[in-house]
Amino acid sequence: MKRLFQLAALFAIAVAINGCAAGKYMSHYALEPEVHGVADIERTRHKADSLMPGSTAWYDSLKEQDILKDTFIVGYRDFKVHACYVPAKDPATAQGTAIVVHGYGDNHFVFLYLVRMYRDDFNYNVLFPDLQYHGYSEGDHIQMGWNDRLDVEKWIEVAHNVFHDDFMVLHGVSMGAATVMMASGDPLPEYVRGFVEDCGYASVIKQFNNNRKQSFWFIPPDVLQSASLVTKREHGWGFWEASSVKQLAKCDRPMLFIHGDADDFVPFKHLQINYDAKVNGYKEKWEVPGAVHANSYARYPEEYKARVKSFIDRIHSGEIK
Repeated sequence: MKRLFQLAALFAIAVAINGCAAGKYMSHYALEPEVHGVADIERTRHKADSLMPGSTAWYDSLKEQDILKDTFIVGYRDFKVHACYVPAKDPATAQGTAIVVHGYGDNHFVFLYLVRMYRDDFNYNVLFPDLQYHGYSEGDHIQMGWNDRLDVEKWIEVAHNVFHDDFMVLHGVSMGAATVMMASGDPLPEYVRGFVEDCGYASVIKQFNNNRKQSFWFIPPDVLQSASLVTKREHGWGFWEASSVKQLAKCDRPMLFIHGDADDFVPFKHLQINYDAKVNGYKEKWEVPGAVHANSYARYPEEYKARVKSFIDRIHSGEIK
């Protein structure tokens, strides 16, 4: 019997050691991919053009005319972070300012279609940052939106100081949408009037568990607990605390929720989870038929623009608050 207990104890220790090793691997695999940031700029320039042809030529042209500018600030944990900003097409009649937030593994180039939408179609000033560990921003890991929200809150102030608007909207896609939802529950300046989230996840733990099921089905879910502990020890936050749902419960400003019903990367069910979590203030949702992940604009560009414009115009007019 004593020997049986010893063998059981040794087995438990081996499982724990393997779990710790797997947790460390999962944390580093998810949050510290080898190719990132500046090394991946060319791929993402190509991606921007694949989502909307001519995007990088448009960007380069504004850059050459010194209309589109770069700026850097000191962000969360003292890392230098980068953003671009561009005034409205007709600055004298600008309708406000939009901050556009990119997704996991992307950078400020990828969602140029949204920057162009706000600037050229809606006549908004736009600031669009690189989140930490992406693009030209520093950082030692991907923050999955949780601490990215703190950098975005700094960019809110920067954009306000540049454009001096009293109307601002935050618009994010995928991890950028989670960033926007996570920021929405924090105290924000009054001029931040609304939010658009496109296919954001309900929480980091739910998203990583879905990724585990898709790509690492042979790894037990308990490994995520170990990975979260590794992340907490190394970076100061854990997967369970990084929750869009918890932040949405504190949000009382208008939000438009967008999600493709064919999305299996951030599962479509996250739309309803997020929507239900926002219990105060105006909300509306668009369930986009046939759209896969981050594909809603590409599938229905004119309807996408019309729905977003209607939403922000009604905030502007005071119809929704």
